[in-house]
Amino acid sequence: MEALEQFVRAVLLAAGTDEPTADAATRAMMHGSRLGVDSHGVRLLDHYVKALLGGRVKARPEMRLAGDFGAVATLDADHGHGALAAYTAMAHATRLAGRFGIGAVAIRNSSHFGPAGAFALEAAERGFIGMAFCNSDAFVRLHDGASRFHGTNPIACAMPVEGGNPWLLDMATSAIPYNRVQLYRSLALELPNGVASDAGGLDTQDANAAEMLAPLGAAFGFKGAGLAGLVEILSAVLSGMKLSPELAPMSGPDFATPRQLGAFVLALKPDAFVDKTTFDDGMRRYLAALRASPSRAGQVVMAPGDREWAEAQRRAMEGVPIDPKTAAAFRSLAERHGVPLPFTDEGT
Repeated sequence: MEALEQFVRAVLLAAGTDEPTADAATRAMMHGSRLGVDSHGVRLLDHYVKALLGGRVKARPEMRLAGDFGAVATLDADHGHGALAAYTAMAHATRLAGRFGIGAVAIRNSSHFGPAGAFALEAAERGFIGMAFCNSDAFVRLHDGASRFHGTNPIACAMPVEGGNPWLLDMATSAIPYNRVQLYRSLALELPNGVASDAGGLDTQDANAAEMLAPLGAAFGFKGAGLAGLVEILSAVLSGMKLSPELAPMSGPDFATPRQLGAFVLALKPDAFVDKTTFDDGMRRYLAALRASPSRAGQVVMAPGDREWAEAQRRAMEGVPIDPKTAAAFRSLAERHGVPLPFTDEGT
């Protein structure tokens, strides 16, 4: 795992990034790969290098607060890497929350930030409740729609848990994230039913025929579409950035023009509402009751984050699996930038 992290960071530095950008992007990708969110893990490295070398993402941005009002602020990311922008914004949000009990930061002129859960978790590890949102280019149809409208528009929230791993929710408002489609293409796997549609808006399980994603909720997809709209407003409207249908596609072909993404992070100080002992006891009782709740035959009831923390423990011992397409991209990056590969086969 350490070799993989060193490889990712070294490649980013070789591509011309400053240390803060390399650190933030590596940290976010490794969060995804450690916790089993492979669609937003190290497989993104090749894409990020392409965006950096093309000029879409600034390798050495000068991020600054563009405005503040009490517990609210706006961060101008200067078209830098989205992970650096989100970590920077959450650090400021927690400082505000430490003073006011709540801190909210809108992010403008950003780029793809990877796994939203990484930034919510940043707050939880500091003892705050953290939330992170970001819109993205249109790839998800509306409920009963037959064309792309919203992005996958993720919602992430993390809660500190005394003596244990944080409660961690990280979800797309689409049925699945688009990177999952790309991963299934790489692995030649069939998609689950009802998660993607072809060019005519009809459901398909063929990853190669998927032209758009379905909103979360299947027959009740209006719920997922509504949640995507909430993310759209927080991320794009509050930051003054482009709406999902206005954003250039993440996949190109233009890798020279900044995409002007917006994002939004929020931090809450639990003991601004109740004393710490009460909050910690409430979380303990809630999680104990949830995990003790009767399950269906052959199933296990889990709290948000339980699967990810178990996977992180497993991967800490066994390493991070690398899919064939990502392995090939790593070999190309290693040769181009003179960085030793972190594996000798298709695993780390």
